[in-house]
Amino acid sequence: MNKKFYVFFSCLLVFLAFSCTTFPKHSNKPAPQQPSIYIDASGTKSAQQLFAFFISKNPDAKYEKVMRLAEYYIAECNIEGINSDVAFIQMCLETGFLRFGGLVTEEMNNFCGLGSIDKNNPGNTFETELLGVRAHIQHLHAYGTTRELKQPLIDTRYKYVNPRGKAPTIQELAGTWAADKAYGTKLESLLNQLSVF
Repeated sequence: MNKKFYVFFSCLLVFLAFSCTTFPKHSNKPAPQQPSIYIDASGTKSAQQLFAFFISKNPDAKYEKVMRLAEYYIAECNIEGINSDVAFIQMCLETGFLRFGGLVTEEMNNFCGLGSIDKNNPGNTFETELLGVRAHIQHLHAYGTTRELKQPLIDTRYKYVNPRGKAPTIQELAGTWAADKAYGTKLESLLNQLSVF
């Protein structure tokens, strides 16, 4: 074997061995996808990802209920063209990750504080979880879009959102959906936390 070739080949082997152990290996795992702040948009997270996010914040919650709600939110949002990531994290904020504790109670199936004003007006009650989720999505629809609903209207407060589509992003829900001026910032913080799941 030619001496020069032998030296070159030996150096090449040393370089390859060094580079394989020193440089970081390429990962096939995709980078986390940042959910959109727009209400009239598609969600990016699966029911399993929404569930994992939720349980990281409230590990004592009923797992079956959380998974069921995650699936309802995705299905109902897909029908109406609403961002399921936004709707789900809003439910998390409004219910304290299903801990409730305010005027709205668990058995009301009211996941966004619809109609909750004071002790005399604690909020709307829905017969099932699915109907409660649907009403929430319809109310978000009124704030985020000017399109027509695809399902029959069950949100009794839909008509009070005027003008329609006045809050295309979560930041614009502050001072409109909720009196809290930091409401949009709180939602965006939760959305950012959801992005890593």
